[in-house]
This record gives sequence, structure tokens and C-alpha cells, in this order.
Amino acid sequence: MDKDTIWIGNDHGGYELKQHVIAYLKEKGIPYNDIGTDSTDIVRYPYFAAKVAGAVSSGAATRGILICSTGIGMSIIANKFKGVRASLCTSTFAGKMTRAHNNSNVLVLGGKVTGTMEALDILEAWLATEYEGGRHAISLGLISEAEETLCSEALWTPEGPML
Repeated sequence: MDKDTIWIGNDHGGYELKQHVIAYLKEKGIPYNDIGTDSTDIVRYPYFAAKVAGAVSSGAATRGILICSTGIGMSIIANKFKGVRASLCTSTFAGKMTRAHNNSNVLVLGGKVTGTMEALDILEAWLATEYEGGRHAISLGLISEAEETLCSEALWTPEGPML
């Protein structure tokens, strides 16, 4: 799988919105890897977030999308992974700015709090906006420095820690 393929994960609360996101990506010819879940049956979001964030953290993917009911839980777990800059976005402006200033590599959406059209506008802005670098690189450098100090070498997976 190409590392530019966007990995998508969701829980039961994000299933319906994910269907619209996938339709958008298909229409635009953007490759994606849907790692589930594939229904509205209750599941535990950390498992799906770990698959997407783990792929981004390891370099297997350059970008990911996570969707749960509010986006909060997914963003919390995803940002535990080294190198992941997961951004919960509820507006198109936030989707644009998180790419331009923070070089966000995981977009998080709330399937029960953000309407479909707004979510697709956020996605479009997030995909189209390039990282500006410059003065923003200083802050990203500080984040990387903090990760080096605060993160261990183990990578948590749904199967347990991976050293």
C-alpha cells in the first residue's frame, strides 16, 4: 500500500459520516484504507485510533482520518502516538489552519456533532492546504523535542505494546 494512501478509522458513532467521507475520497480519486468499523454496532474507539495513528507514527501512512461521535476520544488516543498531530476540527477554518500552522497529519471529526456538509468542507480544506513552515516550524520542533523526552520507544497496538 502506498504511504500516501489515507488511513480511515471510526467507531460506531462515526460510521455514518465515514460513508460520506469515503464517497468524497472516491469521487476525488484519493486512495484510502478503511480499517473499520463497518457498522453502528458498539466498538471501542482506541483500537481503531491506534491502527490509524500507528500507521502514521510508523511512516506506513502520511495522513489519517478518525471519526467518532464527538472526535474527542479519537483525538486523545491518536495524539499519544509519537509524530502524530491529530486535530479535532469543527470548522473549515480550523481544518485549513491546522494544516497550514500545525502540519496536522490526522484529521479528527465528530460524526454526531458536525454536519455532513461541514465535515466534507473541513476535509476538503484539510486536504488542499499545505503546511506553511517558517515560524510555525519552531513550534513543531518544540513538539518533537517534547515527544523525544516524554515518549518511550514502545508502540501501543490493540494487541498490546510493541517494542
